[in-house]
Amino acid sequence: MSNDIKVALVTGGNRGIGYELVKQLALDGFRVILASRDSEMGHKATQKLKDSNLDVSFVVMNVDNQESIHQAAITVNERFGKLDVLINNAGVYLDENQKLVAMDPSILERTMATNFFGAYHVMRSFIPLMEKQGYGRIINVSSEYGAMSEMQYQGVGSYKLSKLALNGLTRLAAAEIQGDIKINAVDPGWVSTDMGGPSAPRTPKQAAESILWLATTGPEGPNGKFFRDRKQIDW
Repeated sequence: MSNDIKVALVTGGNRGIGYELVKQLALDGFRVILASRDSEMGHKATQKLKDSNLDVSFVVMNVDNQESIHQAAITVNERFGKLDVLINNAGVYLDENQKLVAMDPSILERTMATNFFGAYHVMRSFIPLMEKQGYGRIINVSSEYGAMSEMQYQGVGSYKLSKLALNGLTRLAAAEIQGDIKINAVDPGWVSTDMGGPSAPRTPKQAAESILWLATTGPEGPNGKFFRDRKQIDW
Protein backbone atom coordinates (compact mmCIF):
# COMPACT_ATOMS: atom_id res chain seq x y z
CA MET A 1 0.00 0.00 0.00
CA SER A 2 1.31 3.40 -0.92
CA ASN A 3 1.95 5.66 2.06
CA ASP A 4 0.64 8.53 -0.06
CA ILE A 5 -2.89 7.18 0.29
CA LYS A 6 -4.39 8.30 3.58
CA VAL A 7 -6.27 5.83 5.75
CA ALA A 8 -9.40 6.88 7.64
CA LEU A 9 -11.62 5.07 10.13
CA VAL A 10 -15.21 5.98 10.98
CA THR A 11 -17.00 4.47 13.98
CA GLY A 12 -20.71 3.81 13.62
CA GLY A 13 -20.15 3.84 9.88
CA ASN A 14 -22.92 1.54 8.72
CA ARG A 15 -25.72 4.13 8.63
CA GLY A 16 -26.68 7.79 8.88
CA ILE A 17 -23.93 10.38 9.20
CA GLY A 18 -21.30 7.68 9.63
CA TYR A 19 -22.16 5.99 6.34
CA GLU A 20 -22.09 9.32 4.53
CA LEU A 21 -18.71 10.15 6.09
CA VAL A 22 -17.29 6.84 4.85
CA LYS A 23 -18.69 7.46 1.38
CA GLN A 24 -17.41 11.03 1.09
CA LEU A 25 -13.94 10.14 2.41
CA ALA A 26 -13.68 7.32 -0.13
CA LEU A 27 -14.82 9.63 -2.93
CA ASP A 28 -12.07 12.01 -1.83
CA GLY A 29 -9.42 9.32 -2.33
CA PHE A 30 -9.10 7.95 1.19
CA ARG A 31 -8.77 4.27 1.98
CA VAL A 32 -11.63 4.03 4.45
CA ILE A 33 -12.35 1.58 7.24
CA LEU A 34 -16.02 1.33 8.15
CA ALA A 35 -16.34 0.29 11.79
CA SER A 36 -19.57 -1.06 13.20
CA ARG A 37 -20.64 -3.22 16.13
CA ASP A 38 -23.11 -5.09 13.90
CA SER A 39 -21.17 -7.43 11.63
CA GLU A 40 -24.04 -8.14 9.23
CA MET A 41 -25.03 -4.50 8.79
CA GLY A 42 -21.39 -3.44 8.57
CA HIS A 43 -20.56 -5.93 5.83
CA LYS A 44 -23.72 -5.00 3.92
CA ALA A 45 -22.93 -1.27 4.05
CA THR A 46 -19.31 -1.89 3.06
CA GLN A 47 -20.27 -4.06 0.12
CA LYS A 48 -22.70 -1.43 -1.14
CA LEU A 49 -19.87 1.11 -1.23
CA LYS A 50 -17.43 -1.35 -2.78
CA ASP A 51 -19.97 -2.02 -5.51
CA SER A 52 -19.54 1.66 -6.41
CA ASN A 53 -15.78 1.05 -6.76
CA LEU A 54 -14.96 2.81 -3.52
CA ASP A 55 -11.97 1.71 -1.44
CA VAL A 56 -13.79 0.69 1.73
CA SER A 57 -13.11 -2.16 4.13
CA PHE A 58 -14.87 -3.31 7.27
CA VAL A 59 -13.82 -3.95 10.84
CA VAL A 60 -16.03 -5.07 13.69
CA MET A 61 -15.78 -2.65 16.61
CA ASN A 62 -18.13 -2.23 19.54
CA VAL A 63 -17.16 1.05 21.20
CA ASP A 64 -18.77 -0.15 24.44
CA ASN A 65 -16.25 -2.98 24.64
CA GLN A 66 -12.57 -2.23 25.27
CA GLU A 67 -11.39 -5.60 23.99
CA SER A 68 -13.33 -5.11 20.75
CA ILE A 69 -11.64 -1.73 20.29
CA HIS A 70 -8.22 -3.20 21.08
CA GLN A 71 -8.67 -6.00 18.55
CA ALA A 72 -9.84 -3.54 15.90
CA ALA A 73 -6.70 -1.45 16.46
CA ILE A 74 -4.54 -4.55 16.03
CA THR A 75 -6.38 -5.40 12.81
CA VAL A 76 -5.94 -1.90 11.39
CA ASN A 77 -2.24 -1.89 12.27
CA GLU A 78 -1.69 -5.29 10.65
CA ARG A 79 -3.69 -4.44 7.53
CA PHE A 80 -2.66 -0.83 6.94
CA GLY A 81 0.24 -0.06 9.28
CA LYS A 82 -1.06 3.43 10.01
CA LEU A 83 -4.12 5.60 10.58
CA ASP A 84 -4.34 9.17 9.33
CA VAL A 85 -7.92 10.13 10.19
CA LEU A 86 -10.21 8.94 12.98
CA ILE A 87 -13.82 10.06 13.23
CA ASN A 88 -15.59 9.17 16.47
CA ASN A 89 -19.13 9.13 15.14
CA ALA A 90 -20.76 6.26 17.05
CA GLY A 91 -23.28 7.53 19.57
CA VAL A 92 -26.61 6.93 21.27
CA TYR A 93 -29.54 9.12 22.29
CA LEU A 94 -31.45 7.28 25.00
CA ASP A 95 -33.04 10.15 26.92
CA GLU A 96 -36.69 10.20 27.79
CA ASN A 97 -38.59 13.31 28.86
CA GLN A 98 -37.37 13.15 32.45
CA LYS A 99 -35.23 15.21 34.76
CA LEU A 100 -31.68 13.92 35.12
CA VAL A 101 -31.95 13.01 38.80
CA ALA A 102 -35.32 11.33 38.28
CA MET A 103 -34.40 9.09 35.35
CA ASP A 104 -33.19 5.52 35.61
CA PRO A 105 -29.43 5.85 36.26
CA SER A 106 -28.77 3.13 33.70
CA ILE A 107 -29.77 5.58 30.94
CA LEU A 108 -26.98 7.95 31.97
CA GLU A 109 -24.51 5.09 32.42
CA ARG A 110 -25.26 3.58 28.99
CA THR A 111 -25.10 6.99 27.32
CA MET A 112 -21.75 7.83 28.90
CA ALA A 113 -20.43 4.36 28.05
CA THR A 114 -20.94 4.96 24.33
CA ASN A 115 -20.76 8.71 23.79
CA PHE A 116 -17.85 9.46 26.13
CA PHE A 117 -15.97 6.34 27.20
CA GLY A 118 -16.37 4.80 23.76
CA ALA A 119 -14.63 7.76 22.11
CA TYR A 120 -12.04 7.85 24.91
CA HIS A 121 -11.04 4.21 24.50
CA VAL A 122 -11.02 4.47 20.70
CA MET A 123 -8.67 7.44 20.92
CA ARG A 124 -6.41 5.63 23.40
CA SER A 125 -6.16 2.63 21.11
CA PHE A 126 -5.60 4.44 17.81
CA ILE A 127 -3.53 7.50 18.73
CA PRO A 128 -0.35 5.34 18.91
CA LEU A 129 -0.79 4.59 15.18
CA MET A 130 -0.78 8.34 14.56
CA GLU A 131 2.08 9.08 16.94
CA LYS A 132 4.44 6.68 15.20
CA GLN A 133 4.14 8.73 12.00
CA GLY A 134 3.74 12.10 13.72
CA TYR A 135 0.50 12.85 11.90
CA GLY A 136 -3.21 12.45 12.50
CA ARG A 137 -6.61 14.09 12.43
CA ILE A 138 -9.24 13.15 15.02
CA ILE A 139 -12.78 14.49 14.77
CA ASN A 140 -15.25 13.84 17.57
CA VAL A 141 -18.87 14.16 16.49
CA SER A 142 -20.41 16.17 19.31
CA SER A 143 -23.50 18.36 19.68
CA GLU A 144 -24.49 21.88 20.57
CA TYR A 145 -26.13 20.21 23.57
CA GLY A 146 -22.60 19.65 24.87
CA ALA A 147 -21.92 23.36 25.27
CA MET A 148 -21.70 24.54 28.88
CA SER A 149 -24.40 27.14 28.18
CA GLU A 150 -26.88 24.32 27.51
CA MET A 151 -26.54 23.03 31.08
CA GLN A 152 -28.82 25.81 32.36
CA TYR A 153 -31.78 24.25 30.55
CA GLN A 154 -33.47 21.06 31.68
CA GLY A 155 -34.02 18.04 29.46
CA VAL A 156 -31.97 15.36 27.66
CA GLY A 157 -29.59 15.39 30.61
CA SER A 158 -27.68 12.20 29.93
CA TYR A 159 -27.04 13.14 26.30
CA LYS A 160 -25.97 16.66 27.26
CA LEU A 161 -23.55 15.43 29.92
CA SER A 162 -22.05 12.84 27.57
CA LYS A 163 -21.34 15.47 24.92
CA LEU A 164 -20.07 17.97 27.50
CA ALA A 165 -17.60 15.31 28.62
CA LEU A 166 -16.68 14.54 25.01
CA ASN A 167 -15.95 18.20 24.39
CA GLY A 168 -13.75 18.28 27.48
CA LEU A 169 -11.91 15.19 26.28
CA THR A 170 -11.36 16.83 22.90
CA ARG A 171 -9.86 19.95 24.40
CA LEU A 172 -7.69 18.19 26.99
CA ALA A 173 -6.36 15.54 24.60
CA ALA A 174 -5.54 18.23 22.02
CA ALA A 175 -3.52 20.10 24.65
CA GLU A 176 -1.56 16.97 25.54
CA ILE A 177 -0.84 15.55 22.08
CA GLN A 178 2.50 16.00 20.36
CA GLY A 179 3.34 16.28 16.66
CA ASP A 180 1.02 17.20 13.79
CA ILE A 181 -1.97 15.48 15.35
CA LYS A 182 -5.09 17.62 15.63
CA ILE A 183 -8.17 16.80 17.67
CA ASN A 184 -11.38 18.77 17.21
CA ALA A 185 -15.10 18.43 17.89
CA VAL A 186 -17.96 19.17 15.50
CA ASP A 187 -21.69 19.71 15.99
CA PRO A 188 -23.29 18.34 12.79
CA GLY A 189 -26.63 19.96 13.60
CA TRP A 190 -30.05 18.31 13.61
CA VAL A 191 -29.75 15.64 10.95
CA SER A 192 -32.35 13.42 9.33
CA THR A 193 -31.13 10.01 10.54
CA ASP A 194 -32.48 7.20 12.71
CA MET A 195 -31.35 9.25 15.71
CA GLY A 196 -32.43 12.68 14.47
CA GLY A 197 -35.75 11.60 12.98
CA PRO A 198 -37.41 12.48 9.67
CA SER A 199 -38.28 16.05 10.68
CA ALA A 200 -34.65 17.14 10.92
CA PRO A 201 -33.74 19.88 8.40
CA ARG A 202 -30.22 18.70 7.52
CA THR A 203 -29.22 15.76 5.37
CA PRO A 204 -26.42 13.34 6.24
CA LYS A 205 -24.48 14.73 3.28
CA GLN A 206 -24.70 18.28 4.64
CA ALA A 207 -23.61 17.04 8.05
CA ALA A 208 -20.67 15.13 6.56
CA GLU A 209 -19.48 18.18 4.64
CA SER A 210 -19.43 20.19 7.88
CA ILE A 211 -17.14 17.57 9.43
CA LEU A 212 -14.83 16.44 6.65
CA TRP A 213 -12.87 19.65 6.14
CA LEU A 214 -11.13 18.90 9.42
CA ALA A 215 -9.91 15.59 8.01
CA THR A 216 -7.62 17.38 5.57
CA THR A 217 -6.72 20.55 7.46
CA GLY A 218 -3.03 21.43 7.24
CA PRO A 219 -0.47 21.85 10.02
CA GLU A 220 -1.71 25.40 10.52
CA GLY A 221 -5.27 24.16 11.09
CA PRO A 222 -7.27 24.29 14.32
CA ASN A 223 -6.65 22.05 17.31
CA GLY A 224 -8.78 21.58 20.39
CA LYS A 225 -11.69 23.57 18.94
CA PHE A 226 -15.46 23.08 18.62
CA PHE A 227 -17.17 23.83 15.29
CA ARG A 228 -20.46 23.98 13.49
CA ASP A 229 -20.47 24.65 9.74
CA ARG A 230 -16.76 25.52 9.93
CA LYS A 231 -17.48 28.28 12.46
CA GLN A 232 -15.95 27.98 15.89
CA ILE A 233 -18.48 27.94 18.71
CA ASP A 234 -18.03 28.39 22.43
CA TRP A 235 -17.54 25.35 24.60
